[in-house]
Amino acid sequence: MTTLLQNYIAGAFVNNGGDSIEVLSAIDDSAVARLSTQSSNMAAAVEYAKSVGGPELRKLSFHQRAKCLKNLALYIKARKAELYTLSYLTGATQKDSWIDIDGGITTALVFASKAKIELEDSHIILDGAMEGLSRKGSFVGQHIYSSRPGVAVHINAFNFPVWGLLEKFAPAFLAGMPVIAKSASATSYVAHQLMKIIDESGILPAGALQFVAGTLGDTLDHLGVHDAVAFTGSAATAQLLRGHAAFTQNGASFISEQDSLNASLLTPDAVAGSPEFDLFVGEIFNEMTTKAGQKCTAIRRILVPEALADAVTAALAERFATLSIGDPRLEDTQMGALTGRAQRDDVLAKLAVLQSEATLVAGGDSVVSVPASGAFLAPCLLRCDNPDTATQIHAQEAFGPVATLLPYQSLDQAVTLINRGGGSLVGSIFGYDPDQVKHACLAMAPWHGRIYINNRDSAKEATTHGSPLPHLVHGGPGRAGGGEEMGGVRGIKHYMQRSAIQGSPNMITHITDCWTPGSDRPSAEIHPFQQTMAALEIGQTFKSAKRKISMDDIEHFAHFTGDTFYAHMSEEDVKDHPFFPGRVAHGYLLLSFAAGLFVSPEKGPVLANYGLENLRFLSPVQADEEISVQLTVQQMKPRNADYGEVRWYVEITVHREEGDATAATYQLLTMNQ
Repeated sequence: MTTLLQNYIAGAFVNNGGDSIEVLSAIDDSAVARLSTQSSNMAAAVEYAKSVGGPELRKLSFHQRAKCLKNLALYIKARKAELYTLSYLTGATQKDSWIDIDGGITTALVFASKAKIELEDSHIILDGAMEGLSRKGSFVGQHIYSSRPGVAVHINAFNFPVWGLLEKFAPAFLAGMPVIAKSASATSYVAHQLMKIIDESGILPAGALQFVAGTLGDTLDHLGVHDAVAFTGSAATAQLLRGHAAFTQNGASFISEQDSLNASLLTPDAVAGSPEFDLFVGEIFNEMTTKAGQKCTAIRRILVPEALADAVTAALAERFATLSIGDPRLEDTQMGALTGRAQRDDVLAKLAVLQSEATLVAGGDSVVSVPASGAFLAPCLLRCDNPDTATQIHAQEAFGPVATLLPYQSLDQAVTLINRGGGSLVGSIFGYDPDQVKHACLAMAPWHGRIYINNRDSAKEATTHGSPLPHLVHGGPGRAGGGEEMGGVRGIKHYMQRSAIQGSPNMITHITDCWTPGSDRPSAEIHPFQQTMAALEIGQTFKSAKRKISMDDIEHFAHFTGDTFYAHMSEEDVKDHPFFPGRVAHGYLLLSFAAGLFVSPEKGPVLANYGLENLRFLSPVQADEEISVQLTVQQMKPRNADYGEVRWYVEITVHREEGDATAATYQLLTMNQ
């Protein structure tokens, strides 16, 4: 008797009882596991996520959550062999499994790293700069992201049971939102083992992640305004879900990543024998055979200049002829199986529809040898010579090793055909002529979530057309679902609430733990460069002495640096200048003198100055005018137990008889103990 997969609800694995169905191996149709047809008490699961998981997560800062996520990813990595063993049964080769398993682990690690580096050790994210809302500055606004007190329900696809779970979980977890992850039936036994590993790690806070191997039951009935559903799957299922009252009436959010008729374009300049032609053919072959074409980002439509259509067909046919399809556990196997017989039947049905408008020109089971048992299918390259009048080619996705060649006569025709896909996750361009690539890219961009461009210059380090990266957004408009996932910190924000807070600068500073211009600046009794981060306070300010800028200073700086720009050197040349009243000091001279005014030279907690941001020169300074500096602790971000980042707000003031003026402002970044 095969193992009955359990749900992980409220901190424990539970049996649902009732009838069960068998989950079969994609390799030989043998039973691998069983799934209950009954659901768990999903009302209790949702309540546990909100009453236990959410509060526990929101106790942690972004950096603490990032540390948990990193430790979890490393723990999974140490036990990944268990996942590989099961992944082969889904029809995935070692390369396919690497994309899923190691790719998922790496994605979690990248999210953890970006959260640690790019976010404050805080519970909110500042969105943009302060907005002044009053003439005298006593009333201001600031946009922030805060954690939503809800649950994220993730409905994952069958093709990437590990990556799919982790790439959705990581940003939600970092945002402070507990997750209920639903695996797809066909590969649920891999996701189930992942959940066992996660549970045994003991790393996550209670309630941070629950898992459903079978049916979600009435989960959506219990969702409301602060909850989110992220779905990956077919457009038909997405449309069905969108109509649920959870979204139409209760205010839950819905993120969808669905069908996508991705296209790849070979530009007219990429003739046969060019590096771009060879790269293009290799990419098409890889996208058709990796995961047996079962990728939401796989290439479905191939756009080539009419004169090159036969050459591309011949090159792909040559590769298919030596393709080894079979048991993915064998080292020499290049392509495994679809995830099951049902999936194979679906692909064959869609293939028949496509063949009403296109002809099989390379591949196919009659040409490429495939095992008789299991869910194996040879790659099938179709060709449609009437792409302008075709309809099914631009509407039907055969989710397997199937792609259609579309010869084109002009670049404008090509991008028009590509965009007839109605919105895609990714489109790719292979070419070396920058004008052709730019023309295609800008025409395709509104219809795609990502544009992948490759040629001889980037080939050695480029990823692939079909590789979503945690740094970049994954999603697309229209047919692709209109949603967005990943994208680094952007993906975290999808699970948070953006709000505009308004009030006095002092109140905004207190709420955000970031000094806001206009709020109090208590004077530093001890020079702030001589205080550790633990001793510093937000808003603490050092006010420097004054320094007069002389003409000798300007002349010396100009000749010493080589910056003899006319505005610094010639009173005659600067006459009638729209900005300057006469010869002026260099902006970088002001920065240098400012450092001399605020730096404490003695050895202390400041380890290094590693940059400045948002520099603005606001009022020119002339010879014989005096400047002074105010150095304010704006924000602090611990990096580890030994040191962290201090962001200082620096304001250079020029003193004049008619009144002081701000000469420059910027933010100085230092590493401090």
